[in-house]
Amino acid sequence: MKDYFNVKLPDGEIQNISSLGLAHVGDAVFELMVRVWLCSRGKITSRSLHRAAVTYVSASAQSSAAETLKPRLTEEELAVYKRGRNAHVNSVPNSSSYEQYHAATGLEALFGFLYLSGRTERLNELFDAVVSEPAVRGK
Repeated sequence: MKDYFNVKLPDGEIQNISSLGLAHVGDAVFELMVRVWLCSRGKITSRSLHRAAVTYVSASAQSSAAETLKPRLTEEELAVYKRGRNAHVNSVPNSSSYEQYHAATGLEALFGFLYLSGRTERLNELFDAVVSEPAVRGK
């Protein structure tokens, strides 16, 4: 049986995944990390969990997170981010600008890439940097 929580795909397989495919996975990874982090901080009602999660997983918040993380990224990580940021998307939500949405897609692609590469320690480092940054937290 395959373990989908501890994934480590070969580099060749990851390179064959589209930028939007990486972002699709990364969106779920980022949101799961946010939800676990919020629960561990004592957010107890589903309403308060949802409201708090939205402040981190919105395109504008993820765009801010990307700006926080860019100086900390390796060349490889920055290339994955840019590949995701530059991916062609069919629509942009009204709640964010074109630039914010593309930056958020880049962040999600990076998180998807790291997850599929089995680099969970690096994912945790980057996530900690995001949630410890006051500008990203909206405080």
